[in-house]
Amino acid sequence: MKQDRELEIRRQFLDEAQEYLDTLDATILGVSNHPIEASKANAALRAAHSIKGGAGMMGFQVLSELAHRLEDSWKVLKIDKSVTVTPRLENLLLAAVGCLRQVVEFDRDSLQRHQASCVDANWLSVEAYPVFDALHSELGDPQEENAASVLSPEDGQDIVPLLFETEVEGCLQRLEAVLATPEQPCLREEVSILAQELGGLGEMLQLTNFIQLCQSVSHQIEDESADTIELAESALKFWRTAQMFAIAGQYDQIPMSIDGSVPELTDFAETPSVLEPSMGDWFTEALDSIDEEGYTDFQPIPAPARSAPPEAQVTDFKVLEAEPDPVPVAENDDATVRVPVRQLNQLNDLFGELTIDRNGLDLYLKRMRTLSRTLHERVQVLDQVNSKLRTAYDRVTLVGQRALTDGSNRRAGFDALELDRYGDLHLLSQQVMETIVQLQEVTEDIDLSLDDTDQAARNLNKTAKQMQSGLSQLRMRPISDILNRFPRALREWSLQYGKQIRFDMGGSGTLIDRNILETLSDPLMHLLRNAFDHGIESPNVRESRGKSPEGIIEIRAANEGNRTVITVRDDGEGIPIDKIRDRAEQMGLDPVLLDAARDEELLSLIFEPGFSTSSQVTALSGRGVGMDVVRSNLKQIRGEISVHTEAGVGTTFTLSVPFTLSTVKVLLVESAGILLAFPTDVVSELFLLQPHQVIQTPGSEVLNWQDHMVQLVRLQKWLRFNCPRIPHGFETPPTIASQSVIILDQNPQWFGIHIDRCWGEQEATIRKVEGNLSLPTGFSGCTILGDGRVVPLVNVAELLRWITSCERSEAQPSTENAFRDQLRANLTQRPELPGSSTPTVLVVDDSINVRRFLALTLERSGYRVEQAKDGQDAIERLEAGLSVQAVICDIEMPRLDGYGFLAKLRSDGQLSQLPVMMLTSRSGEKHRKLAENLGASAYFSKPYNEQVLLRTLESMVQSTVTV
Repeated sequence: MKQDRELEIRRQFLDEAQEYLDTLDATILGVSNHPIEASKANAALRAAHSIKGGAGMMGFQVLSELAHRLEDSWKVLKIDKSVTVTPRLENLLLAAVGCLRQVVEFDRDSLQRHQASCVDANWLSVEAYPVFDALHSELGDPQEENAASVLSPEDGQDIVPLLFETEVEGCLQRLEAVLATPEQPCLREEVSILAQELGGLGEMLQLTNFIQLCQSVSHQIEDESADTIELAESALKFWRTAQMFAIAGQYDQIPMSIDGSVPELTDFAETPSVLEPSMGDWFTEALDSIDEEGYTDFQPIPAPARSAPPEAQVTDFKVLEAEPDPVPVAENDDATVRVPVRQLNQLNDLFGELTIDRNGLDLYLKRMRTLSRTLHERVQVLDQVNSKLRTAYDRVTLVGQRALTDGSNRRAGFDALELDRYGDLHLLSQQVMETIVQLQEVTEDIDLSLDDTDQAARNLNKTAKQMQSGLSQLRMRPISDILNRFPRALREWSLQYGKQIRFDMGGSGTLIDRNILETLSDPLMHLLRNAFDHGIESPNVRESRGKSPEGIIEIRAANEGNRTVITVRDDGEGIPIDKIRDRAEQMGLDPVLLDAARDEELLSLIFEPGFSTSSQVTALSGRGVGMDVVRSNLKQIRGEISVHTEAGVGTTFTLSVPFTLSTVKVLLVESAGILLAFPTDVVSELFLLQPHQVIQTPGSEVLNWQDHMVQLVRLQKWLRFNCPRIPHGFETPPTIASQSVIILDQNPQWFGIHIDRCWGEQEATIRKVEGNLSLPTGFSGCTILGDGRVVPLVNVAELLRWITSCERSEAQPSTENAFRDQLRANLTQRPELPGSSTPTVLVVDDSINVRRFLALTLERSGYRVEQAKDGQDAIERLEAGLSVQAVICDIEMPRLDGYGFLAKLRSDGQLSQLPVMMLTSRSGEKHRKLAENLGASAYFSKPYNEQVLLRTLESMVQSTVTV
């Protein structure tokens, strides 16, 4: 069933609003019995504020209005300590939250009916507005806040050290760079500009000493007779000193003029060795306290003067538990719980560790079984030795018995046969026998305990597998989550470009791991664009070729074994091989290599960055980046892609991705002293190698397997190491210790890999290899065995592709790698054409629904969108190398808010020029001014005008390209 994505996002926001209302309820309950804690007041303010901003952006105006009024009430409660929260006031607050819940249900019902937000006006006037009017009568309006409240968070933290560590540090580093330049260009102008910038920062932070210091620098730099270099070095020294005092919080120690002496660092009462100010949401909490109406810090202060509103004639209100005429809402048969993906990923990682521990436990049990068997053998040997000792003793004692019989010591009245006589050696032998029996009993007890442990381990493995299955199901999402976006896009393209398209989907209910699904989104969209733009012909051309004027694009998905196969097919003109060859020659590739290349090698060029057969760049394609994104994204998830094309018939792309990324069943083998893990989903058979099965051919070896001639690959020929290799030793013997062959299915070809030993199949956890050195070709990660040994995981398709290419390069000059390297070398020398890349925008917001809503707007306008959940996540992604042309950022976010993000961004030399648009529900002038002072390029408040925002964003992106 086709779904409207925007409708889904609005529905998810209403679910999110319910969580905020739960937070408000939890804060209000019992508030009349104890004072309001600062943290709870902040949480309530944040909840009301989030509902107000999000509802305004989603078009729920009534919900936004009432949430705004509730937010104002909480502001008064937070500031004015003279307000006593009575049971009546607590009841009013709960009633207000109940009204918001009812509005949410009204809006939810409107969404289900596919109607605009519609709240019963009679209910509002009779039930809702009187509650909020009564709250206003009790509390009044929040007062105008002072400027210092922006910089005075309740938790005692201070933004001044943050700004001096980021903004001021960036300015001083800029001055140091100018001083370090031998020519020292524009030094006087740089110092003058810097004094003005830092002076403005001091005024904003109300640091009198720092303001006077900057003014002193400005006055002296205006003197033409002054030595500019000496003055700049002196100013830098004093600014550094001021920075140290500001970071330490000793603002009164900041020097006021560069004429005096520089204070000694010993003047610090305490110089912290590590200054790591919290970059969390404390600044957001401070800004919660300022909006169009104000209040001061949470510390006890005199009650601000408030105009006494006329006494409203209201009655006592009760908590709204149910409406007399409830709005009919569709029932949910299955209750759902919203869990952050981050927690699912954490559970998945922990389960991976559990898998490693289970493998270790199985290994230790096998070791104990081996030791127990060895103990049995040793006890049996000991028993045999004792038996021999006893026999030898009996022979010796028999001779002694005879001697005693004839001697004087014979006991009177007893014959030698009537009474045995024992010596010390006999007693010692008897003790040894008893000890052996006790050892045998202990060994049997150990065996029984091992049996119980084995049973417990089997139960644990069974439960763990059930847990893995359940966890995998939690992580699964139907592929329709991304396929349902495509009909709308195709409809828009059809109208814009005049092509008739029929879009067919098959297997839309196929479940895929959430992480894999997110990675597949961009590749499938790029393949769809290429099918529409390059594959499907115009209606006139199709009719002239005897085809229906309506083109067909088909996407089908199905689970096959441990992998998911997705096919994207169109019935267009196919991929012209000659056009690829001509384009490659135009880009500087060797014509000799191109003429000798096979069709498969030429088709592989379409996945190279910058390669495109299109003669012009359009909004859909032609930039040569789409297919490169497809291959790069698939490689991240151990996926594969193949292409089959036929001129005039169409093109089919086949994507194969693993069922899950967390665990995999592998075949553990050794080849030439190298321990390797092969995924079992590509292994068709394992058999012992007989010499007569190998057939020598020029340049290679083949096997006759089931009437198929299969190429035999000996890995020692291709995998070379600089260190000596010795066979791996395991406590458990290999399942197969003779030379064998594993048959790998690489449709439509088969390959045989020669191995020396095999330890069978086991479940393994996949781990990424971290570090500066990348893995060799043919490996996509590693797995950890139960004994802690790290084994590389083979990427079979990539390894065999590389080996096949190397073999061809030895036999003939035609090789895929040869012209691929040449192509990349030529592409790096070509200047990038204007408009040759899709602008990328980073959306930073802590609400996933707001991010999705904004991403849809931007994607419809031709932008590529990356998302970050807060400022810290955005900084980490940018520092990791994410390339974007602009950032749209919220202000109030956990960990690192929008202001902290701006401060860090502007202090980074490589990212300081990146344009940032602030999009927030804060419309106050102080918020806007602070954002501009920190370097914001634009400032929009929610709800916003979409067209104005897009025009502003376009100018920001164009300025970035120009720079």
